Amino acid sequence: MEETKKGSGTTDLTVGRPLTQILKFALPLVLGTLFQQLYSFADTVIVGRCLGTDALGAVGTTYSLNFLILGFVLGSCTGFGIPVAQSFGARDSEDMHKYLFNGAVLCVVLSVVFTIVTTLTAAPLLQLIHTPAELFPDAVAYIRIIFLGIPATVLFNYTSTVLHSLGDSQHPFYFLLISSFLNIGLDWLFIVPLGMGVEGAAIATVVSQLFSGLLCTWWFFTRVEGIHFTRENCVLSAGHCGRLAYIGLPMGFEYSVSAIGAFIMQDAINLLGSTAVAAQTAGEKIRQMFTVPMASVGTAMATYVGQNHGAHRTDRVRQGIRDGCILQLCYCAAAWVVLFFVKGWAVGLVLGDADPAVTSGAVEYLTVISVLFCINGLLMVFRNTLQGLGYSVQAVISGVGELIGRALCGWLAVHSLGYFGICIANPIAWGLALLYCVFMVTRVLKKENA
Repeated sequence: MEETKKGSGTTDLTVGRPLTQILKFALPLVLGTLFQQLYSFADTVIVGRCLGTDALGAVGTTYSLNFLILGFVLGSCTGFGIPVAQSFGARDSEDMHKYLFNGAVLCVVLSVVFTIVTTLTAAPLLQLIHTPAELFPDAVAYIRIIFLGIPATVLFNYTSTVLHSLGDSQHPFYFLLISSFLNIGLDWLFIVPLGMGVEGAAIATVVSQLFSGLLCTWWFFTRVEGIHFTRENCVLSAGHCGRLAYIGLPMGFEYSVSAIGAFIMQDAINLLGSTAVAAQTAGEKIRQMFTVPMASVGTAMATYVGQNHGAHRTDRVRQGIRDGCILQLCYCAAAWVVLFFVKGWAVGLVLGDADPAVTSGAVEYLTVISVLFCINGLLMVFRNTLQGLGYSVQAVISGVGELIGRALCGWLAVHSLGYFGICIANPIAWGLALLYCVFMVTRVLKKENA
């Protein structure tokens, strides 16, 4: 198998210098997630400036619920790509096709079940986390549309994950770039001229995801070399479905377990009042702009480790971990410096002439969390390495660590620390998860060398 299949964009990550391969593969992922956050950031700016801080708070208060549900979907789709990457690295085309087909079937099942259940339970769940009364109607309207768009979310995440597993990170980036600009344009169209409120922002997000998913699907079937589905490999296989579920569903649960902690923390934020909700929402949106590149390096690590594990190259896995950590630490230092200088401007861009208490709260949030970015960066390396090795069940425990950290800080925020407890919740959650992942990766690699 060639290192790079020209035209299709697929790449064999089992050859070449690990640092170079990871960097080349991660760069389009980083750019893609930045543009993805760009249209999320555009949502925030347009909603905050055109509809006001209450509308912004309504969208923000849905974040933990959004993370809980869509995080499971995203984690599962990412996990379904791990056996594909492993069989691609092992050069087993027949097995790879069976994983691709059975993964698609599982995605259809996930889409149907989650769309129905979440749409019906959106309002009770928002009540459960004490969403402020003045924010509740807009929050329900926004999240229901997002949940109705789960099939579009699954389509994009699975097709892009499949392309990533085959070593193609470029074309999903191109398609995401197109959809990002589409989303920004639709945001403005639906909210400003058409006056659709927060529903317009939600519809724009769903439509853009559907569009990028269709583009990924088109590219996979028309341009990727070596893809030939036949009657023999397009059959339901208990063994392949079981392997996909064993890796994919725990990765989904890992996201959701971590999200339960965010869910609990959101309850604490809501109890602190609408000012705290708006401040944390603005700060969190800006924070995500700076930390999503770390997650992209993590995604690159999962594919890199998956392919090399399939090829039985434990030496390259170790080299990749070291190089991935170097990349993350360098980026975290640069991100802290940049955010130190632009955080006031960025908060002003999101909130405009908002209540000074909201503005100062957002700045405080960014000041505290940016100092500890390195914890998140290293977590992305070790957690995704564990997943790439196929130990996604064990990786769920790292999500439990995040749950404990966020729940503890949420309780402290309400009872003693106040808003500062909200500011340190994510770093503490990341730290607990990192400790476990480092321990597990070290243990697994020693076991495989024995």
